[in-house]
Amino acid sequence: MSKDTSRINMDIEAGNVLKRTRTIPQKMRAVLPFMSLLLLSVIIVAVSVGTVYVPLDRAFRIILAHMGLLQDPSLPQDQNSIIFLVRLPRVLIACLAGGALAACGAVMQGMFRNPMADPGILGVSSGAGLGAVIAITLGFAAQSIYLLPIFASVGAMLAVAVIYVLSLRKGKIAPLTLILSGIAVSTFVGAFIQLILTNSNTYELHKFVFWTMGGLNGMMWDQVRLITAPVIILLLILMLFSRDLNLMQLGEEEAQAVGLDPSRTRKLLLLIASLLTASAISVCGPVGFVGLIVPHIMRLITGPDHRILIPASALGGSIFLVVCDIISRLPAGGEISVGIITAMLGAPYFLYLLIKTRKEGGIF
Repeated sequence: MSKDTSRINMDIEAGNVLKRTRTIPQKMRAVLPFMSLLLLSVIIVAVSVGTVYVPLDRAFRIILAHMGLLQDPSLPQDQNSIIFLVRLPRVLIACLAGGALAACGAVMQGMFRNPMADPGILGVSSGAGLGAVIAITLGFAAQSIYLLPIFASVGAMLAVAVIYVLSLRKGKIAPLTLILSGIAVSTFVGAFIQLILTNSNTYELHKFVFWTMGGLNGMMWDQVRLITAPVIILLLILMLFSRDLNLMQLGEEEAQAVGLDPSRTRKLLLLIASLLTASAISVCGPVGFVGLIVPHIMRLITGPDHRILIPASALGGSIFLVVCDIISRLPAGGEISVGIITAMLGAPYFLYLLIKTRKEGGIF
């Protein structure tokens, strides 16, 4: 086959993909509404479960009352305070963080065409950890609840910037170099964190360890207000790149055939995904495996179309983290960190993906 014929076939295939990206998938009409109802259901269960159990119908009525949709003076004041001031903020944080991490995972897996890609390869978690330990050690975390998330976000973005510069080759991002740079920078930052912790007191060490385990305990409305706007705005921006991600699945040349600049798109997606991940983990800590297993499962259910995969992954991540939060509060001896639950569920699935990828001849 001549080069001209091959190029014509490439253009035809790219044109067919472009047409398909303009068609609204039928699955979106069923999957997304179902997942939205499922998310609402697990939220009601999550605000009901705890040391003090609140009946599901009463919990739902309390939420409606605070939304101004119901007037019911018979609702118990003590249960009203427990749900609205204690449980609902942490559940909303779980929704926002889980949705953000899962959506970023879907974008990363689509961008690198690797089912084991995860927001963690960007070095966001290690950079956020450095920012958090600096804020705790210098005493800023004790002055305001906003300072630790701010320091964590700044540290995350600085780490991403360093990794981005190291991975650039002739103005383009090499995926393998990006991964190796992320590993190297994360290792160096981890060593620096350990150096700081060796000179920290017991309180500072305990606070940092608790943050790194990924926890939702003690979340308040201030934290909800802190990350709601960034997470929602950045999620919507990611969804605008769904068509571009679909085209990038064909490869560099095919994407360029329909007028897409893969290098520029990849840079923008890395920046947005980094900001979104930093916003999520700055409050609840680096909750692991959400961005790995949820997008992969949703891809098996919805297919590779990112117009449905990204919102479905966001909803799935919210559901997954809220369910993990419910499980973390079930032990009679006391609450455990939600990051432990996600690790216990995610690590076996990661091993499954690793074995499957090796059998299929993947790069790993």
